Parts: sequence; structure tokens; C-alpha cells
Amino acid sequence: MSDLDRYIDESITMTGVSGLFSIVIVLISIMFTWMLLQEVKWEAFLRYPRRTKSRMLQALLAIVIGYLFARFILDYWGYTTLLKSFVE
Repeated sequence: MSDLDRYIDESITMTGVSGLFSIVIVLISIMFTWMLLQEVKWEAFLRYPRRTKSRMLQALLAIVIGYLFARFILDYWGYTTLLKSFVE
């Protein structure tokens, strides 16, 4: 196996690991946001907070806010990785 083949295999593996890491971070962030949104008193904002439409709104908010939080974490992780290579 040549050096080029090994480099390609390592690149593919690292891309897969990076993708898996990103998926896990996004899912954990969405679950974390869902747990935090359960503490909100929805009665103050919604007429019927326990109905299906209200729960769908809460789920959508959890997905949007969780995704934005995950993007922040992943971008921050990427920036620190770039800084690490800058210092070396």
C-alpha cells in the first residue's frame, strides 16, 4: 500500500469520525435544549400549552435553538483546532 493510499484512507476515516462527532453534538444539544424548554411556563405564552400544536412548537424551538447551540460549539471547536495548528 502506497503512502498516497494510506493518506486517502486516513482522510476518509477522519471525515467519517468528524461527521459522527457533529451528529452526536447536534443531537445532544437538541435534547439539552428540549430539557431546558420544559422549564418554561408556556401558559403565559400559549392558550393551550398541552395540545399537539403547542408541543410541535416546543419541539421546533428545541430543534432550532439546539442546532444553533451545536453550531456554536462545533465552530468554536474548529477555531481552537485552527489556533492549535497556528501555534505549532
